Amino acid sequence: MALEKGFYTQEGIDVKIVHPSASVMATERLESEQSDIISLFLVSALSMKNRGLDMVNVAQMSQNSALLFVAKKSSNISKLSDLNGKRIGIWESGFDEIPKALINSSNYKVTWVPILSTINLFMLDGIDAMTVMLYNEFDQIINAGINPEELNTFLCSDFGYNIPEDGLYCLNKTWLTRKEDLQKFVRASLKGWEYAKENKQETLDVVLNLMKEEHIPTNLAHQKWMLDKMLELIEPGTKNVKKGELSESDFHKTQSILIEEGYIEKKINLTEFYKPVLGN
Repeated sequence: MALEKGFYTQEGIDVKIVHPSASVMATERLESEQSDIISLFLVSALSMKNRGLDMVNVAQMSQNSALLFVAKKSSNISKLSDLNGKRIGIWESGFDEIPKALINSSNYKVTWVPILSTINLFMLDGIDAMTVMLYNEFDQIINAGINPEELNTFLCSDFGYNIPEDGLYCLNKTWLTRKEDLQKFVRASLKGWEYAKENKQETLDVVLNLMKEEHIPTNLAHQKWMLDKMLELIEPGTKNVKKGELSESDFHKTQSILIEEGYIEKKINLTEFYKPVLGN
């Protein structure tokens, strides 16, 4: 909506939003300098920073986790411990660290089944449970004909793993040389979210038209669900931060989980990783 309403132009910057295919890692575009800024999960960004990609977080858009496990009640999975010994569908690369950390912390033994972006295997009972995003696949399951009361859900956030997700990242050298442009981008992007919040129907119309142009199947009800849930996720709530800021405690907690689970080897300082471009 920031692009649609001209908020970037008003700031004096020319922005093009690129949607690469699911097989292309956003970090590849950043490293090759095909993209100046990318959106990335906090866990993925910390992992890539640890591997040597010199990038920094300039704004933290997500403040809460949307990850959860979902199971049909007919599978007799009614509590988290019932997942022990079960087959769980999971996406990889950025979506798997936190669910796996939660399961490992309880010493449950599960069979992880790699899945792509569909819910088909779950619908056909090929797996006992799967990881989903609250704003997307969970609602897809509902849309596919399973009522909410036929499901049991286990939100990672309810078990001490409320790890924020999407943030905005750029190379450190971009932060050093184009700080003013980055300020303008983040400011306009936050304004876009505010506009979406105040003008939901217009926002949904824009998104649905874009998806139609790209021949991506969807419907109004699902997109409305997604928008409402995303707007909830970007609210800091009781956290002592403003929209777009990364909580210091969230950073340290995420890093500790990744080290404990062996995803990263060494700690980095918050100031090396988080370089907000907007003033407090």
